Amino acid sequence: MIDFQRLATWMDEAGLPGKGAPIEHRFLSGGTQNEIYEIVRGDERCAIRIPPPEAPPDRDKGVLREWRIIQALDGTDVPHTRAVAVCEDASVLGRPFYLMGFVEGWSPMGRTNWPAPFDADLKARAGLGYQLAEGIALLSKVDWRARGLHDLGRPDGFHERQVDRWTTFLNRIKGRDLPGFDAAAAWLRAHRPLDYVPGIMHGDYQFANVMYRDGAPARLAALVDWEMGTIGDPKLDLGWMLQSWPEDTGAPEAAEASYVDLRGMPSKEQMLGHYAEVSGRQVDDIDYYLVLAKWKLGVVLEQGYQRAGDDEKLLAFGPIVLDLMADAAELAESSGYTS
Repeated sequence: MIDFQRLATWMDEAGLPGKGAPIEHRFLSGGTQNEIYEIVRGDERCAIRIPPPEAPPDRDKGVLREWRIIQALDGTDVPHTRAVAVCEDASVLGRPFYLMGFVEGWSPMGRTNWPAPFDADLKARAGLGYQLAEGIALLSKVDWRARGLHDLGRPDGFHERQVDRWTTFLNRIKGRDLPGFDAAAAWLRAHRPLDYVPGIMHGDYQFANVMYRDGAPARLAALVDWEMGTIGDPKLDLGWMLQSWPEDTGAPEAAEASYVDLRGMPSKEQMLGHYAEVSGRQVDDIDYYLVLAKWKLGVVLEQGYQRAGDDEKLLAFGPIVLDLMADAAELAESSGYTS
């Protein structure tokens, strides 16, 4: 539990609004990586993001990395949480932390149904998809060098490293054969994007990691959860977002294609078209990014499956991984894209 009195003292010393007033707080979300609390102090309403005591040591650097990204986004067109203040001194609350503006709105994460009016109005629901695509399109346009993120990642050789990195990772955790893995890996080695323009990557871009404003029309409120943020190829975010997107979002099976109901959403082609229009980037080589996204996600989920034990949620990753690898290999084989 956070020592909120100690936090109040630190906020006073940092010259933040609400000096001397008590902190009202409410737990919002959290897990093994980070915890988030809403904080109200006088007229200031914000949120604290801090690794819990049991989080691995590398989360200290991770949370400061997240801070750099949201701070860099201030003043851009990218919907984001406002950067309020950061504390790198772990002696204050036990771990480094940062304060960000409180976002009014809602998250698709953990919902069984879309909120009104998106539950019944499919035209309004389509706007959620277009806004999702627009978020990373705007992100891809940010001048990351001018925003001080020149040392955030290693954009040079980004694609050359992908296959070796994730193959090595899989070999370290491997507990079974994954049909399709080698075929997709070989295809990725033999192909490269038509162009590569480095930019800010979210790293895990999907409905679960954005927030929307209340009511229609759909309006993106913020991109959130920057744990995987880096400088790399922004179009991998596009592939990640669309890797399980159904071709026909009007079909009944679109309701089961993801953890959210995708019926009424824009088609994959419409999502690609909107991204291309807003970002100014070509998407003719999207098959490369879809193969890479499916293949990489399969490796990531395989780690969870290998350590599942009796955890039913992690055990469910087992067949999903096999489907992802099969899909990656099939798409690679059928793709007309050549680098």
